[in-house]
Amino acid sequence: MRALLQRVTEAQVRVDGATVGAIGPGLLVLLGVGSGDTEAEAAWLADRVTGLRVFPDAQGKMNLSLLDTHRAALVVSQFTLYADTKKGRRPSFTQAAAPEVANQLYGHFCTALQRLGVRVERGVFAADMQVALVNDGPVTVLLETEGRG
Repeated sequence: MRALLQRVTEAQVRVDGATVGAIGPGLLVLLGVGSGDTEAEAAWLADRVTGLRVFPDAQGKMNLSLLDTHRAALVVSQFTLYADTKKGRRPSFTQAAAPEVANQLYGHFCTALQRLGVRVERGVFAADMQVALVNDGPVTVLLETEGRG
């Protein structure tokens, strides 16, 4: 499982011209689910996201987490995080989980964030979405469950 986190001052996702999720300050989480990923990995990743210290403290040092700052997360499914571009010019997505599995684990990840105390807004799984954001910093971090040992 892969989560590309972007610290934002605001972010929104639209489907068919309608806003389906929006947040003020917080994290935009682009979530990719790989084949073989599990609910345990989704829960582990949600815990990492909530506790990652990427927000500034009073001295301007990245020392505070989503939970510390009571900020929200906008979670958008993003199978293209599993693009394999080693051969040819068209990405292959064979490492991405099947849509049914990915949707289930996307939901599990969002629910795990909520259980940890984060307000969660969502995109629409498998929809054609338009995501708008104001990256704060900019701060962008990639988290992966592979090799977490």
